Amino acid sequence: MNRQRAEEIAQSANMKNVMYNGEQIYIQHVNEGSETARVFALNDPENEFDAQLANLNEKM
Repeated sequence: MNRQRAEEIAQSANMKNVMYNGEQIYIQHVNEGSETARVFALNDPENEFDAQLANLNEKM
């Protein structure tokens, strides 16, 4: 996923279908100065982590 799209999703009021390693995730924010985003899996919201933007996939 490119940085601009990840930022759009993070700022959107609507939930988007974004996958990381086969799990649906929520993008909290895109990290400045790196190609990562702070995310959590929807089935495990307590476990936040940084994911490479290249590994995020939006399902339409």
